[in-house]
Amino acid sequence: MSVLTKIMSPITSNRPAQLALEKTVKLCLQLMGVGTGAGAWSSGERSMIKSVLSTSGKKPCIFDVGANKGQFLTLLLDVLNGQPANIHCFEPSSAAFQSLQAAAKDDPRVTLANTALGRQSGEATLYFDEPGSGMASLTNRRLPHLKIAMSHQETVPVNSVDHYCQQHQIEQIDLLKMDVEGHELDVLAGATKMLKEQRVGAVTFEFGGCNIDTRTFFQDFFYLFQDLDMQLFRISPSGYACQVKKYREIYEQFRTTNFFAVRDAA
Repeated sequence: MSVLTKIMSPITSNRPAQLALEKTVKLCLQLMGVGTGAGAWSSGERSMIKSVLSTSGKKPCIFDVGANKGQFLTLLLDVLNGQPANIHCFEPSSAAFQSLQAAAKDDPRVTLANTALGRQSGEATLYFDEPGSGMASLTNRRLPHLKIAMSHQETVPVNSVDHYCQQHQIEQIDLLKMDVEGHELDVLAGATKMLKEQRVGAVTFEFGGCNIDTRTFFQDFFYLFQDLDMQLFRISPSGYACQVKKYREIYEQFRTTNFFAVRDAA
């Protein structure tokens, strides 16, 4: 126990002090990007997109996996500002896909696929609390503590990154963005060939409460990207990319946080 802890321990041995400490910790974590990764426009992802575009070719290829209603796509198109690109959006929910089509606005740079991406091709059950929900997941999440019931479901097709790239003759992915409610490791498993052949320049993903339901941990991501010789960063709301050089158990924060893995550090 440190000297400061010994001094502060008696002072904070009461409920008001403990509540104040919780609020302070929450604020500090939010400034680090822990718990602020849900909104594409407020998560700091804009800076990450700009970084990828600055190092990619004249016509970058971007995968938006778990595109939902087009939130990330809208941000991406805004950052591109008319720049040529090949954007592939994947969304399994039939209701969300309709909104995604509207967000794409028949942009010739955008290809839409009404499918999930996972370890291999097939079918799966998509669970959701309401049509078009951003919480839709291939896992039936246990959320009574949030007063949410995943009471709806639909059968959806599943493809894999490797198979899709083979189908569409895609040689390089400059950015693989994933927001698939706890199934990011499945998407990465389905991209094994592209990743091992170093044909994926950068990966961004969310980590949060959904990983409790899928029993996946930040440790899994850290060592996966370490084995791929990709450097891992946490994205703060300001857009600052803080490199995660070593795994620590304190990083297991199950509140929505955006991370960014890249082969060549900026």
